[in-house]
Amino acid sequence: MSNVPSNLKYAASHEWVLKNADGTVTVGISDHAQEALGDLVFVELPEVGAHYDAEKEIAVVESVKAAADVYAPIAGTVTEVNQAAVDAPESVNADAYAAWLFKMTPDNIADVDTLLDAAAYQAVADAA
Repeated sequence: MSNVPSNLKYAASHEWVLKNADGTVTVGISDHAQEALGDLVFVELPEVGAHYDAEKEIAVVESVKAAADVYAPIAGTVTEVNQAAVDAPESVNADAYAAWLFKMTPDNIADVDTLLDAAAYQAVADAA
């Protein structure tokens, strides 16, 4: 069973979202997603300052098995990217929740509350 922290929100497309005190959100891929992909060898992140609509492709993670798109879980503007994840893609495999991918300022912070909670995401992950 995958690790699904209860303090996060999730998209059905396997991204996790953490609300930050400054009004931004931190986004990464779930433990289930990194497990399904296998050993990551490449991470491509969005440009800082770029705006994305919810559910649009925002990043790419590649493993030895496959490439997977990462989607914007909510609409917003990218404020920071995690260069460490680009430099060491295996860090996402080691701890998918510590190795975040990007931060964004949401168009509407309330959109985070429409995402899945841990129990609902676990059901999606179990069904995958």
